[in-house]
Amino acid sequence: MDKETPSPTKSSFITRFWKALGPPTLPTDDRGRMRMVVDNIVLHLHPTKIPESTLRWSYTWGLGGLATLLVLILGLTGTFLELNYTPRPEQAYLDILALKTNVWFGDFLRNLHHWSANLLIVVVVLHLWRVFFTAAYRDQRANNWIIGIFMLLLVLGENFTGYLLPWDQLAYWAITVGTGILSYLPIIGAPISQTLLGGPEVSAATLLNFYSLHISFIPIAILALMSLHFWRIRKDGGLTISKREDPAYNTNIKRVTTIPYLVRRELIWALIWMGILLFWAALVPAPLEGIANPEISPNPAKAPWYFLGIQELLLHLHPLIGGIIVPILVVVFLLLLPFYDADSDNVGIYFRSLRGRYLSLIAVGTSLIITTIWLVADEFFLNWNTWLPTWPSLVSEGIIPLALILLGLLILDELVKKWFKANLEERILFFFVFLFSSLVVLTVVGIFFRGPSMSLIWPWQATIH
Repeated sequence: MDKETPSPTKSSFITRFWKALGPPTLPTDDRGRMRMVVDNIVLHLHPTKIPESTLRWSYTWGLGGLATLLVLILGLTGTFLELNYTPRPEQAYLDILALKTNVWFGDFLRNLHHWSANLLIVVVVLHLWRVFFTAAYRDQRANNWIIGIFMLLLVLGENFTGYLLPWDQLAYWAITVGTGILSYLPIIGAPISQTLLGGPEVSAATLLNFYSLHISFIPIAILALMSLHFWRIRKDGGLTISKREDPAYNTNIKRVTTIPYLVRRELIWALIWMGILLFWAALVPAPLEGIANPEISPNPAKAPWYFLGIQELLLHLHPLIGGIIVPILVVVFLLLLPFYDADSDNVGIYFRSLRGRYLSLIAVGTSLIITTIWLVADEFFLNWNTWLPTWPSLVSEGIIPLALILLGLLILDELVKKWFKANLEERILFFFVFLFSSLVVLTVVGIFFRGPSMSLIWPWQATIH
C-alpha cells in the first residue's frame, strides 16, 4: 500500500501562494534584468547597507515612506477624478454628484483622495516633528530641512486649492475666508488676492485658477522638491543616527543590506496603511454640502481645518498681525532653525537628552494652560478698543497684544533658563514644542469650540445656521 502523500506544510503553502501572485515565469536573463532594474530604483533612494538599529519602527515611524505612498495615491486617484470633472461652477457640483451615483467606484475614489490629502498634512507635520526631535536638520542636512519646509507649504497649498473644487457651500465659504486673509497684507495683499481669485470674490475664474494650480503647478513643484529631497537624503548618507548607534563609533552595531531587510519593512508598512485607507474610504464619505450659494453665508463661516489656527488668531489679534506677521515669523523661525541650533553632539537622539524629554512635557502642559487662559481672557475680559478708543486698531489690537505676547515669551525663556538650567539647545526645544502645542490648541478651539458668530461654545452646543 502506497504511503499517504504528506500534506504540504504551512511554509510551503505560503511559498506557493506568493509564487501564484507573483509575475509570470520569465527566462532567467529577463528575470535578472527585471530584478536589476528594481534593485537600482531601490538603491537609488537608499544606501546599499544601513545600520541595523535604524530598522526600529520607533525611530522614524515610517513617516517619510507613508508621505510618499500618500502622494502616489493622490496622483492616481486625482488623475481618475480629473477625467470626470469640469472646472465650471454650473457643472462642477453636478460632476461630484455624478461620481457618487453614475461612475463605478467614483465615490470611493473621491473618498480615498479626500482622506489621503488630509492625512498627508498630518503625516508631513509629524515627519517635521520627528526630524526636529532627532536633530536631523543640522550641519549638511540644513538644506534638506529647508526643502522640507517648502514642501509642507506646498502640501497646504495643494489641499487649499483642492478644497474649492467640489463647489459646495463648505468649500465656497472656506475659500472666501481663507483668501480674505491675504487682503490684509499691505500694498501687495489686495493684488495677490484678486489675482488668485480672478476678481474681487470667489467666482468661476477662481475655480479655474484653483483647478489649474491643483492639477499642474503645485504637483509639479511638489514632485520636483520630493526628488531633490530624496537625493539629499541619499547624498547625506541616509538616516541621521547617534554616535552610539553608528557602526563607525560602535562596533556592536552591524550593517545590514537594504534589500531585503529595509524594503521588506517598507512594503509591510505600505500594505498596512493601504488597508487602513481603503477601509476608511469605504466607510466614511468625504464631506459634501449643498451647491455653493454666494447669497447665503453659513454661520459660522470657517476656513479649512488646517488654517483654523490662523483664523482663531484673527479673533484675538489685528488681521495683519494674526494672519500675516505671525505666520511669517513662524516660517522664518523654522527656516533659520538649523543655523542657530547647530550643536551636533546630540544628533539622532530623541529630545536630545532625558532632561529634554521632561522639558518637552513641561512645554506641552505650559502651552495648554497659558494658551487657554489667554483665549478665555481675550474673549471675555480684554477689550483693547474700549480701553484705547482713539488709537489705530493696528496698534491697539495688533502691536500692543503682540508685544505683550513676545514679552511673556521672553520672561518664560528666562524662567526656563533659571529654573531648569537649560542651555540654548534645550530652550529651543522647549519653545518649539510650546509654539506647536499652542497652534494645536488654537486649531482645536477653532474646530470644536467656535459656534455662531464665532463665539465660544461647548462642542455639544455646536450648530451651523
